[in-house]
Amino acid sequence: MSESAPEGDARIREAALPPEAAGQRLDVALAELWPDLSRSFLAKLLKSGDILFDGREAKPNKKVKGGERVELELPEPEVIEARPEAIPLDVLYEDADLIVVNKPAGMVTHPSAGHATGTLVNALLAHCSDLSGINGSIRPGIVHRLDRETSGAMVAAKHDAAHQGLQEQFMARSVEKRYLALTHGHPIKPEFVCEGRIGRHPTRRKEMAVLRGPEEGRAALTAFETLQKLERAGAPAALILAKPKTGRTHQIRVHLAKAGFPILADPVYGRERGCPDLELSRHALHAWRLEFEHPVSGKRLCFTAPPADDFLEALRRMGGRWPME
Repeated sequence: MSESAPEGDARIREAALPPEAAGQRLDVALAELWPDLSRSFLAKLLKSGDILFDGREAKPNKKVKGGERVELELPEPEVIEARPEAIPLDVLYEDADLIVVNKPAGMVTHPSAGHATGTLVNALLAHCSDLSGINGSIRPGIVHRLDRETSGAMVAAKHDAAHQGLQEQFMARSVEKRYLALTHGHPIKPEFVCEGRIGRHPTRRKEMAVLRGPEEGRAALTAFETLQKLERAGAPAALILAKPKTGRTHQIRVHLAKAGFPILADPVYGRERGCPDLELSRHALHAWRLEFEHPVSGKRLCFTAPPADDFLEALRRMGGRWPME
């Protein structure tokens, strides 16, 4: 796949649909091509004529063959609606182009229904004088996201060129992400891989699931490594390193649950809402390491975010140790 944008305008994207998109609906193929844009948002752009398919307008349900050229023009950024809030940030790195933070568990990434304040965006707006406007008024600077209860490393862009550069790396899967998870059970193999197309659960629409159909969901792949075997009240548990190759919603949580090792205190894909014996009230998943190329200098950067206190306490109570040897 090749992709380019006219110099100076990060709102315009051009690309060729890959051969493996053959048979997919156009909106599904575009969502895989540009994972930072939701399928519903792309369908809206298709209906408004802001996406051209081989130079013509097309409907979201049009079947693609692969190889077709698509051109997209993102709407002008809206006036920023999210308000700056003086919320403390754990800054791992910052320069004129980007900022890397250790997001705490319980913080929503950007404003949404029911979460108009107290988000990472609110905190970033107070901390930074400028943020990229590519993702509009409620997601300025946001290139990727973490679930509300997932802690760890996140990068945000301060201007559109930096956003575009980071976004291209996420799309090309050249960003390396490493997560730590505390799970039920000991995997038999020290290393294993989970693969399967992830999409909305057919009946529980707030959940994601591994789907069987070749055109359902989006391809997802995660490699796992058992770092420490633990024990909780006589039952096996583990500290697992997750290395996602793709970035689907709830990917690590879904894959671990599918493999039979659900994350501790995960109320959606696990066995319990909380772990009082471990003093853990949220799912035990932490974005530990983030590595990418600086979008301006080209220098390879790597950041590690120290796990939160509740994660470390749960690890200690199960006989684990930190830092790792």
